[in-house]
Amino acid sequence: MELFVGIDVSKYFFDVCCGVDGKVSHFDYNQQAVAECVKMLERVEPTLVVLESTGGYELQLALAVQDSGLPVVIVNPSRVRSFGRACGKIAKTDKIDARTIAWYASALRPQVRGRINRKMCKLKALTARRRQLVDMRTAERNRLDHVFEKAIRRSVEAVVKTIEREIGKVESAMAEHIDDDPQLREKVIKMRTVPAIGEVTASMIVSELPEIGSLNRRQIASLVGVAPMNRDSGLMRGKRTTGGGRKEVRTRLFMPTLVAIQHNPVIRKFYRRLLKNGKAKMTAVVACMRKLLTIINFMLAKNEEWKPNSA
Repeated sequence: MELFVGIDVSKYFFDVCCGVDGKVSHFDYNQQAVAECVKMLERVEPTLVVLESTGGYELQLALAVQDSGLPVVIVNPSRVRSFGRACGKIAKTDKIDARTIAWYASALRPQVRGRINRKMCKLKALTARRRQLVDMRTAERNRLDHVFEKAIRRSVEAVVKTIEREIGKVESAMAEHIDDDPQLREKVIKMRTVPAIGEVTASMIVSELPEIGSLNRRQIASLVGVAPMNRDSGLMRGKRTTGGGRKEVRTRLFMPTLVAIQHNPVIRKFYRRLLKNGKAKMTAVVACMRKLLTIINFMLAKNEEWKPNSA
């Protein structure tokens, strides 16, 4: 008999529902409770264990379940919420959420796409930390435009210098981490042969988009949210839009795409052709982002470096 387990994770607690109509068990989130939960799951031998992505809180528990040999999937929480609303689940508590996740797992059976990679988790955390520091530096630099008191200006400049030192440390840790993994290093080296793709962007792509190189062009575009979506109904033909997917990847690819439009001959030619055909500039930029992404995906799938003549 198949058994699907849903786990709702928060910072200090997690709730486990074994089966759609099963009992919900409440645990404190610590190493001992995680070990107890894994033993309980090993006894019931579930078909699939599903957790929501909760900003990283889910990783310790998911890795522990994975290490026990049980199939585990981390899913997008917005999909679970939409599923719950579609099924009439309006109320929200931790127990209800755990039961809804189990119901979602039973109904939709999300696919296990491979093992959660600890090295990738660390690289993703380093990438996120660099992004946080860059945002902090930008905020402090913006304050300088409105600071006239010398003492305050010196304070802001000192904070900026400190943040820049920390950014350098994080970037060194990212480079060291990538160098220690031959597969990651090979991917980054190949991506850096593409005009407009630097070390930081390549590191972001391999950490935020580990599926790169393993999907076809339509799948990778849809995953990132740069594939045009139809909005048709009856005789009405709506305007095609993009969205969904991994917003962070789209945001971080925007500036490299602008650089590619200026310095990458393939992307520049593609952009100019779109403008000549009457496309709006922002529509053309998004299309260039999609093309840049699919080129990188093709290169990694074929284990090749940048070849402008065949792109």
